[in-house]
Amino acid sequence: MAAWQEFERQAPELAAVARTLMDGYRHKVLATLRKDGSPRVSGIETSFRDGELWTGSMAGAVKAADLRRDPRMALHVTSLAPEGADPSGWEGDLKLAGRAVEITDAGVLASFEMPGTDSHLFRVELTEVVWTRVEGDEIVMDAWREGIGVRQIRRK
Repeated sequence: MAAWQEFERQAPELAAVARTLMDGYRHKVLATLRKDGSPRVSGIETSFRDGELWTGSMAGAVKAADLRRDPRMALHVTSLAPEGADPSGWEGDLKLAGRAVEITDAGVLASFEMPGTDSHLFRVELTEVVWTRVEGDEIVMDAWREGIGVRQIRRK
Protein backbone atom coordinates (compact mmCIF):
# COMPACT_ATOMS: atom_id res chain seq x y z
CA MET A 1 0.00 0.00 0.00
CA ALA A 2 1.23 3.48 -0.83
CA ALA A 3 0.78 6.72 1.05
CA TRP A 4 -0.45 9.66 -1.01
CA GLN A 5 3.06 11.16 -1.05
CA GLU A 6 4.45 7.91 -2.48
CA PHE A 7 1.79 7.96 -5.22
CA GLU A 8 2.81 11.59 -5.95
CA ARG A 9 6.44 10.54 -6.21
CA GLN A 10 5.67 7.65 -8.57
CA ALA A 11 3.08 9.40 -10.74
CA PRO A 12 3.43 13.20 -10.36
CA GLU A 13 1.28 14.22 -13.36
CA LEU A 14 -1.59 11.89 -12.50
CA ALA A 15 -1.31 12.85 -8.83
CA ALA A 16 -1.63 16.54 -9.74
CA VAL A 17 -4.85 15.89 -11.69
CA ALA A 18 -6.15 13.64 -8.92
CA ARG A 19 -5.43 16.27 -6.29
CA THR A 20 -7.19 18.96 -8.36
CA LEU A 21 -10.31 16.80 -8.67
CA MET A 22 -10.19 15.77 -5.00
CA ASP A 23 -9.84 19.39 -3.87
CA GLY A 24 -12.41 20.66 -6.37
CA TYR A 25 -15.26 18.43 -5.25
CA ARG A 26 -15.93 18.31 -1.53
CA HIS A 27 -18.27 15.32 -1.58
CA LYS A 28 -17.05 11.92 -2.67
CA VAL A 29 -18.55 8.44 -2.69
CA LEU A 30 -16.95 5.79 -0.48
CA ALA A 31 -17.44 2.09 -1.20
CA THR A 32 -16.97 -0.35 1.68
CA LEU A 33 -17.88 -3.98 2.32
CA ARG A 34 -20.72 -5.04 4.59
CA LYS A 35 -20.48 -8.03 6.95
CA ASP A 36 -21.95 -10.29 4.27
CA GLY A 37 -19.45 -9.03 1.66
CA SER A 38 -21.96 -6.99 -0.32
CA PRO A 39 -21.02 -3.41 -1.22
CA ARG A 40 -22.13 -0.29 0.61
CA VAL A 41 -21.72 3.26 -0.72
CA SER A 42 -21.70 6.31 1.50
CA GLY A 43 -21.02 10.00 1.12
CA ILE A 44 -17.66 11.10 2.52
CA GLU A 45 -15.25 14.01 2.62
CA THR A 46 -11.46 13.79 2.50
CA SER A 47 -8.48 15.97 3.33
CA PHE A 48 -4.75 16.05 2.68
CA ARG A 49 -2.26 16.52 5.47
CA ASP A 50 1.41 15.68 5.92
CA GLY A 51 1.60 13.85 2.60
CA GLU A 52 -1.35 11.60 3.46
CA LEU A 53 -4.98 11.31 2.37
CA TRP A 54 -7.39 11.27 5.31
CA THR A 55 -11.08 10.67 5.88
CA GLY A 56 -13.23 10.50 8.95
CA SER A 57 -16.57 9.34 10.22
CA MET A 58 -18.97 10.17 12.99
CA ALA A 59 -19.28 7.73 15.88
CA GLY A 60 -21.59 4.83 15.13
CA ALA A 61 -21.54 5.25 11.35
CA VAL A 62 -21.89 2.00 9.44
CA LYS A 63 -19.10 2.98 7.04
CA ALA A 64 -16.69 3.16 10.00
CA ALA A 65 -17.85 -0.26 11.21
CA ASP A 66 -17.32 -1.61 7.70
CA LEU A 67 -13.78 -0.20 7.53
CA ARG A 68 -12.86 -1.44 10.99
CA ARG A 69 -13.96 -4.95 10.01
CA ASP A 70 -12.46 -4.89 6.50
CA PRO A 71 -10.30 -1.90 5.54
CA ARG A 72 -10.65 -2.41 1.77
CA MET A 73 -12.32 0.59 0.18
CA ALA A 74 -12.74 2.66 -2.94
CA LEU A 75 -13.39 6.38 -3.43
CA HIS A 76 -15.14 7.92 -6.43
CA VAL A 77 -14.90 11.61 -7.30
CA THR A 78 -17.32 12.79 -9.95
CA SER A 79 -17.12 16.08 -11.78
CA LEU A 80 -19.66 18.29 -13.47
CA ALA A 81 -20.94 17.34 -16.91
CA PRO A 82 -19.46 19.46 -19.69
CA GLU A 83 -21.50 22.29 -21.11
CA GLY A 84 -22.54 21.83 -24.74
CA ALA A 85 -22.32 18.79 -26.95
CA ASP A 86 -18.54 18.20 -26.82
CA PRO A 87 -17.76 15.62 -24.10
CA SER A 88 -14.05 16.54 -24.28
CA GLY A 89 -14.80 19.48 -21.97
CA TRP A 90 -15.50 17.05 -19.13
CA GLU A 91 -12.88 17.05 -16.37
CA GLY A 92 -13.42 13.35 -15.95
CA ASP A 93 -13.86 11.30 -12.85
CA LEU A 94 -11.42 9.79 -10.41
CA LYS A 95 -11.42 6.42 -8.72
CA LEU A 96 -9.07 5.42 -5.92
CA ALA A 97 -8.77 2.01 -4.30
CA GLY A 98 -6.85 0.79 -1.30
CA ARG A 99 -7.47 0.44 2.37
CA ALA A 100 -8.38 2.75 5.22
CA VAL A 101 -6.23 2.42 8.32
CA GLU A 102 -7.94 3.62 11.49
CA ILE A 103 -5.85 5.99 13.59
CA THR A 104 -6.54 5.80 17.31
CA ASP A 105 -3.60 7.81 18.67
CA ALA A 106 -5.11 10.47 20.95
CA GLY A 107 -2.57 13.11 19.93
CA VAL A 108 -3.24 12.64 16.22
CA LEU A 109 -7.00 12.67 16.79
CA ALA A 110 -6.72 15.87 18.81
CA SER A 111 -4.67 17.53 16.06
CA PHE A 112 -7.50 16.89 13.60
CA GLU A 113 -10.06 18.44 15.96
CA MET A 114 -12.52 15.64 15.26
CA PRO A 115 -16.09 16.33 16.38
CA GLY A 116 -17.04 14.40 19.50
CA THR A 117 -14.89 11.93 21.36
CA ASP A 118 -15.96 8.83 19.47
CA SER A 119 -15.32 10.02 15.90
CA HIS A 120 -13.21 7.84 13.62
CA LEU A 121 -10.15 8.92 11.64
CA PHE A 122 -8.72 6.88 8.76
CA ARG A 123 -5.55 7.27 6.72
CA VAL A 124 -6.02 6.04 3.14
CA GLU A 125 -3.33 3.79 1.68
CA LEU A 126 -3.53 3.44 -2.09
CA THR A 127 -3.26 0.47 -4.44
CA GLU A 128 -4.85 2.07 -7.52
CA VAL A 129 -5.80 5.48 -8.94
CA VAL A 130 -7.67 5.91 -12.25
CA TRP A 131 -8.60 9.15 -14.02
CA THR A 132 -11.20 8.66 -16.77
CA ARG A 133 -12.08 11.33 -19.32
CA VAL A 134 -13.01 11.90 -22.97
CA GLU A 135 -10.57 13.14 -25.62
CA GLY A 136 -12.07 13.55 -29.07
CA ASP A 137 -13.90 10.31 -29.81
CA GLU A 138 -11.99 8.24 -27.24
CA ILE A 139 -12.42 7.38 -23.59
CA VAL A 140 -9.01 7.81 -21.97
CA MET A 141 -7.98 6.27 -18.66
CA ASP A 142 -4.72 7.04 -16.91
CA ALA A 143 -4.25 4.28 -14.36
CA TRP A 144 -1.62 3.92 -11.65
CA ARG A 145 -1.20 0.67 -9.75
CA GLU A 146 1.12 0.09 -6.89
CA GLY A 147 4.19 -1.81 -8.07
CA ILE A 148 3.27 -1.33 -11.75
CA GLY A 149 3.20 2.42 -12.33
CA VAL A 150 1.13 4.45 -14.78
CA ARG A 151 -0.36 3.25 -18.04
CA GLN A 152 -2.84 4.83 -20.38
CA ILE A 153 -5.78 3.01 -21.93
CA ARG A 154 -7.72 4.44 -24.88
CA ARG A 155 -11.05 3.12 -26.15
CA LYS A 156 -13.20 4.26 -29.05
